[in-house]
Amino acid sequence: MKSIVRLRYIWFIISLVVIIPGAIFFAMYGLKTGIDFAGGALWDLHFPTKQMSELNTEAIAEVFAKNGFEGAQVQLSTVKVNGAAVASAVVRTKELSAVNPKDQKDAVVAGLSAVYGTVEPQELQSVGPTVSAEATRSAAIAVLGACLAILVYLTIAFRTAPNPLRYGICALLAMLHDVLVVLGMAAILGYAIGLEIDAYFLTALLTVISFSVHDTIVVFDRIRENVGRRRAGESFEDIVNHSIVQTLPRSINTQLTSVFSLTALLLFGGVTIRNLVIILLIGLLSGTYSSIFNAAQMLVVWENREWRTWFRKQAA
Repeated sequence: MKSIVRLRYIWFIISLVVIIPGAIFFAMYGLKTGIDFAGGALWDLHFPTKQMSELNTEAIAEVFAKNGFEGAQVQLSTVKVNGAAVASAVVRTKELSAVNPKDQKDAVVAGLSAVYGTVEPQELQSVGPTVSAEATRSAAIAVLGACLAILVYLTIAFRTAPNPLRYGICALLAMLHDVLVVLGMAAILGYAIGLEIDAYFLTALLTVISFSVHDTIVVFDRIRENVGRRRAGESFEDIVNHSIVQTLPRSINTQLTSVFSLTALLLFGGVTIRNLVIILLIGLLSGTYSSIFNAAQMLVVWENREWRTWFRKQAA
């Protein structure tokens, strides 16, 4: 069965078809940042006539969304007022309009009162971003450090295989593919449906990176084993194809269990974790694809040094 490796340039083209539109949207519109990155307002609301069990974070967020505060983050709690327990909600939203902040506040309170009865707004204050530029920069440095560690580890782990450095570099290129897919799709969805990146986005992106490398190592490890049992006359391309076929059921079955769980969370988990689940789903599918159809194929391209013939074929 040679079809998987033989069609490697088709798999590369499919990846480019997915990445390029996302890169264009990313360059033109960037990512739609949420209040975790941009800062906003912090609402402290008391519901004296309701119990905690009667409050619903999604319903409160929906009221805020109807009044121009999409993506509100709601946290319920109980506070003591004059010795009595009172249900309360702390809501983080984008900043109020500088033109008519009082009208916006009154509209939200009126909307909540229509659903929950008496609502007593307490302190309303402006807050800075929870994910600052410095934290984002630190996360990027940490990812770069992790990439270097992955490269060194894979080079050592595959030291018994010929050219072990290739395995680490190809794994990192596959990981870069997944990061570009996630960023591009986030830019497209931000423009199309208003998907905002927040602290959950960073969590999802780091999780995607770990998934990608893990799945790639599974395929590479089988390639290394089969190279050690190489038969006379067997090409490296045949070894890689045979290794992919051997690991394909395991890779698909393993990822499908995660896809089913994430799909259930997307359908029934509520809006508060929707963005996290969407990014995880995109990254998981991309990671599975890149491990099978990109990382292993790049090993074949490198082994055959096929770039030497690319421009000759074009000229011919």
